[in-house]
Amino acid sequence: MSDVPAPIRTFIDATNAGDSDAFVAAFTDDGWLDDWGRVARGHAALREWDRTDNIGKRSHFDLVDIREESPGVWLAHLAVTGDGFNGTSPFRFTIAGDRLASVVIVPD
Repeated sequence: MSDVPAPIRTFIDATNAGDSDAFVAAFTDDGWLDDWGRVARGHAALREWDRTDNIGKRSHFDLVDIREESPGVWLAHLAVTGDGFNGTSPFRFTIAGDRLASVVIVPD
């Protein structure tokens, strides 16, 4: 994953390690995540989404592919396993500096 931007690597690695603090810290203070229309905005809401839908569901991400769509915007396909959603899903990451400004789990 050497060509993967650091904030996206952190998002994946923190999830796989079960490290909620690192997961939340990967986002800017006003960062947000859209999970098929359910939006978690800011660190408190991201921590709650992580608890109910991500690390709390023992999610594990394997990167299938990634490409830069435009400057700072990346589309990755992640194979997800765990006690919640299982399957491959597109994730659109927007990077601001060294952290994530947003993540959109794109409906297929």
